[in-house]
Amino acid sequence: MTPAVSGSTIGDDGLARPVWASVDPMLREYYDTEWGMPVRDEQGLYERISLEGFQAGLSWATILRKRPAFRAAFQNFDPELVARFTDADVERLMLDAGIVRNRLKIQATITNARATLAMRDDGGLVDFVWSFQPTTTPRPNSLDEVPTTSAESVALSKALRKKGFAFVGPTTMFALMEAIGMVDTHLADSHRRGTSGVWPH
Repeated sequence: MTPAVSGSTIGDDGLARPVWASVDPMLREYYDTEWGMPVRDEQGLYERISLEGFQAGLSWATILRKRPAFRAAFQNFDPELVARFTDADVERLMLDAGIVRNRLKIQATITNARATLAMRDDGGLVDFVWSFQPTTTPRPNSLDEVPTTSAESVALSKALRKKGFAFVGPTTMFALMEAIGMVDTHLADSHRRGTSGVWPH
């Protein structure tokens, strides 16, 4: 791998990626096929919110590696099923070595499932989250130019908290916005820049 001119790394396939996505095959696959692509279905969005919440304070690689176990533990992140989880389910999950065993994050995932269902009478989670899409997107040339929050992520965080969601801080919500294509923070020279269809190149 050789450094590209403005911040990405050129892989052995000749494609430019940020350093975080250039070595680990799992992260590279995630970057190439999933990160930054629009998520506009309730279950998919609820899963992303849940995983971003679990990621707080940890590396994304840790969460991605455990994602199959998370999906098994949380009924494939079907909010209707997770909303029915009880205290016994929390205790069961606290014994599940496949996931991140953090009681507050587990409880937040159940709370957020219930909040997701409650939003169905009010336009739904997807339209609500996407209504915070900004009018412009960052155009970083290097990783140090990638923001970690925005006015929109602060507003989204506050709005979701009012709707009863937990573990949806401004930094976590900005990471969500990046992951689901609401903003495009691919580096200017990345092969993925502008591929979401949400933002022009």
